[in-house]
Amino acid sequence: MKKLDLREQIKNKKPTFLRQCAHKRGRLANKWRRPKGLHSKMRKKLKGYRKSPSPGYGSPNEVKGVHPSGLKQILVNSIKDLEKIESDSGIILSSKIGLRKKIELVKEAIEKKIKILNIKDPNLFLKSTEEKIKKKKEAKEAKTKEKEKKKKEKEKKVAEKKEKELAEKLTEEEKKEKEKKEQDKLLIKKEA
Repeated sequence: MKKLDLREQIKNKKPTFLRQCAHKRGRLANKWRRPKGLHSKMRKKLKGYRKSPSPGYGSPNEVKGVHPSGLKQILVNSIKDLEKIESDSGIILSSKIGLRKKIELVKEAIEKKIKILNIKDPNLFLKSTEEKIKKKKEAKEAKTKEKEKKKKEKEKKVAEKKEKELAEKLTEEEKKEKEKKEQDKLLIKKEA
């Protein structure tokens, strides 16, 4: 723990390393670039100029990559990765994992009593994600039911339209037949 405290002290003293003239010129990004100019005061490390990164600002080697809680960090992508983990290390669930797989991993970690470093309360996480999944499922089911209803209504409308068209066709045919009969009557009268 002493090394962790030392690392924290070093990190607190560490300045933000910016490239030369980044504070003067807006077009320069706030990233570190080594000063390479022949007359560069920053390269010469003169008093009053920006600090440059050096090994003194680094954390102790034993504590590099260790979580502030004192546990070693191990990135986990699958259940196979969980089997290799020791008790003195904590896991970090990869951000590339999907929600279902993440739920499985969290359950497995709770069973094996492994600490998950990037989830504060695993039980609460499980509860909330399962509720989200349930709500999503219900919403999907409701949507499919609504789609089916609309489809049935559309089919009914189409069927009614077809019936009307058939009825109109029949009436048109009947009208034509009546006209033919009247013309036949007229023709018969003229002939007689």
